[in-house]
Amino acid sequence: MKMQGERQIAAPRSRVWAGLNDPEVLKKSIPGCERIDKLSPTAFEARVVAKVGPVSAGFTGAVNLSELKPPESYRISGSGKGGPAGFASGGARVRLEAKDGGTLLSYDVDANVGGRLAQIGSRLIDSTARKMADQFFTNFAKVVESNAPIAGEVAETVSAAPAKKAAKAPKAPKAPARAVKAARARTAAAKAPAPKAAGNAAPAKASKAASAAKAAPAKVAAARAAPAAKAPAAKAAGNAAPAKASKAAPAAKAAPAKAAAARAAPAAKAPAAKAPAAKAA
Repeated sequence: MKMQGERQIAAPRSRVWAGLNDPEVLKKSIPGCERIDKLSPTAFEARVVAKVGPVSAGFTGAVNLSELKPPESYRISGSGKGGPAGFASGGARVRLEAKDGGTLLSYDVDANVGGRLAQIGSRLIDSTARKMADQFFTNFAKVVESNAPIAGEVAETVSAAPAKKAAKAPKAPKAPARAVKAARARTAAAKAPAPKAAGNAAPAKASKAASAAKAAPAKVAAARAAPAAKAPAAKAAGNAAPAKASKAAPAAKAAPAKAAAARAAPAAKAPAAKAPAAKAA
């Protein structure tokens, strides 16, 4: 059995996709669904009571999702057993397209039945399947188009939120000219202490200059004291020279005395020679 169809849903594609993956939404949408449990992000287990012609039975089966391309499309496949009524298996390709401010959902179904269901006839099975599909999409549209919460929709909305541009804040009205001048005056007054700090730095420099000026006379005095210290040495040398001169003066004075003594010596010898001659006469 093959079946195709489409349905326009007045809801964003992201919400429709989230609804197709929410067990609670599917339970409210599938006709005769007693329960549906989500075993994993891609696996479900469900129990559905269905009536096909004179045969009524409860089917328990597993449903799997594959070839997922969120939020565009996926493939759903499953199988169920209805006891003596027989079994059913099949799959469907589901596609979502953003269109006319909503979402266009299209599907292609391929299903097989066996057991007593297969004996009913393909015409009755096809009509029952189409009726159930119409009921499913009608119920699904009501849930998705309402304000009912859907699992997975919040996470997608949050992730998409940063893409939206933040609303611009309204511009503040311009202040009057007087208020602007007053604000500038207050700003200038607040900055006034800064020059004082610079002025405080100037006395510090002046104090350093004064200290240098005070140190200058000391350096001058030291410079003057240096020649004075050298002067005594020169005087000492000068005093030593007269001492040598004084020693030389007595030597000079002693020289004539020695010369006179040398002259007196021959004279003393001469009278002694004349005395013997007188005795001879």
